[in-house]
Amino acid sequence: MCGVVGYIGKNDAVPILINGLSKLEYRGYDSAGVAVFDEEQKKINLCKTKGRIQNLQDKLYMSPLKGKVGIGHTRWATHGVPSDRNAHPHFSDDSKIAVVHNGIIENYMSLKEELEEKGYNFISETDTETVAHLIDYYYKSGMDILDAVFKVLERIEGSYALGILCRDFPDRIIATRKDSPLVVGIGKNENFIASDMPAILNYTRDVYLIDDNEVAVLTADSIKILNSDKDEVEKKIFKVDWDIEAAEKSGYDHFMLKEIHEQPKVVRDNLNSRLTDEGVVLDNICLGKAELEKINRIYIVACGTAYYAGLVGKYLIERVVRIPVNSEFASEFRYKEPLIDDKTLMIVVSQSGETADTIAAMRLAKEKGARTFGIVNAVGSSIAREADDVLYTLAGPEIAVASTKAFTAQVVSMYLITCHIALELGKMTKDEFLKIKEHMELLPSLVNSILTKEPALKRFMHKYIGSKNVFYIGRGLDYVVSMEGSLKLKEIAYLHSEPYAAGELKHGPIALIEESTLVIGIVTQEELFDKTVSNIRECKARGAKVLAIAMEGNTEILKYADDVFYIPRTYWMLTPLLANIPQQLFAYYMALGLGNDVDKPRNLAKSVTVE
Repeated sequence: MCGVVGYIGKNDAVPILINGLSKLEYRGYDSAGVAVFDEEQKKINLCKTKGRIQNLQDKLYMSPLKGKVGIGHTRWATHGVPSDRNAHPHFSDDSKIAVVHNGIIENYMSLKEELEEKGYNFISETDTETVAHLIDYYYKSGMDILDAVFKVLERIEGSYALGILCRDFPDRIIATRKDSPLVVGIGKNENFIASDMPAILNYTRDVYLIDDNEVAVLTADSIKILNSDKDEVEKKIFKVDWDIEAAEKSGYDHFMLKEIHEQPKVVRDNLNSRLTDEGVVLDNICLGKAELEKINRIYIVACGTAYYAGLVGKYLIERVVRIPVNSEFASEFRYKEPLIDDKTLMIVVSQSGETADTIAAMRLAKEKGARTFGIVNAVGSSIAREADDVLYTLAGPEIAVASTKAFTAQVVSMYLITCHIALELGKMTKDEFLKIKEHMELLPSLVNSILTKEPALKRFMHKYIGSKNVFYIGRGLDYVVSMEGSLKLKEIAYLHSEPYAAGELKHGPIALIEESTLVIGIVTQEELFDKTVSNIRECKARGAKVLAIAMEGNTEILKYADDVFYIPRTYWMLTPLLANIPQQLFAYYMALGLGNDVDKPRNLAKSVTVE
């Protein structure tokens, strides 16, 4: 999601910026732009456009920019639709300051209102333009440009990787980060910034890895890195010895493992921009009380992993909001002659936004008068363009075929939609929402705490690598999350794996239980604990080995399971997101142990564009 590059040195900046941006295309974007200081004109010139980098190149061919210092950006829309004016870089009023930005400025609206009162004019819908104007304000108040940047960092809240140019100081680039990646490339009489290694590997393999709250000041022949107290920091040079593909993995062995570890940020990005004390802000979607009161039926339609995210939504909306919800496989939906009219809300879920069956189901719903709501990751995709409303999952590019962070982002979307509908229809009090909000805001750190227990999943892999058949069981939301866990094991480990509602075991499937069977029991829904344990005991009595996933503090499960993986305690409706993380890691290490291609499992494609 978004790419930042910057160059200062002896060569023409534009070709280097374009090359760097092209190496970041995998991150996903909807627009691109560059800003370059022209020494002859003594000004920063800007070129940006909606669409692909090729569009930007075409525009630059017609109106070339020249200069030896510049910044560039590929944007994934968060605040404001994809457009030329929302594309980065962004200028201050008099074009003295230019800024590129990855991340989200959470308090941008209050800062924007403050700046408007001071006479600043905003031409975009983005949060980033606030940064450019705020730097300009402090600089014009008499501060040195670097002091102005530090002052702005005290004011802004959220995540960011920033690249900054000032017309009065054309011999430098200022860059900083918080919760968004940034590296500084070290060259000979030239230096670079980038949001990821591939952007600069054609020019240097020596980099500084910038830490949160550090500020880098680059000239053509020097790099100075300061901490938040403005003290200079001695950084070790990190020498990149990966090829381009490996660099895109940020040092992880596989994209899947990298994407599993990106989930705290994905959760944070989705929540930070959409949760307020007053309720849920679903971007620019107009789905308020008046619209929702007309709805008497909801369909959630998707395929594969997205379908299981939809099942979480079905369970929560029905339980919390008390509206009937049908969760359907998109590939089957059209053939059921579904009951759809203008009182139907159809939510379609797709990482790519190009899933053929899902698109077909959505189009059928639109023909019958339903309101359509897309939950997608890819900006500008077919579903994003055609749905009446779209909520982007902000997961960034997901390269591994087996979905991990995209599923997590989709589940977060279901939490947000559930709370939004419940609040609008009066099915959830303000106090209830604030309690849930408090727990949701802890999710990024809770996910991170699970990732620190990764070695335990490696041990379980070694213990259970010989399993030929695996059952996943659970009740309620635990059953829903067991479906996704089972799918991951099928997708990449190629093991026969089946999810079952725990109470259904005795109605047939228990005939398959034998001593070589591994049963993974999900027991995070504590009001259903005793009933699920009774099913676990039935499996144990027939020789199965049991690996349980439970919430911290549940010591009772130790009496019945051979091994237990504990997730942090949280609000009941949030357990699916946390319980799924160990399932992802278990599937990953099982696949690794079996010698499979984790990122590109056999017979599978990332985006299914045929029916």
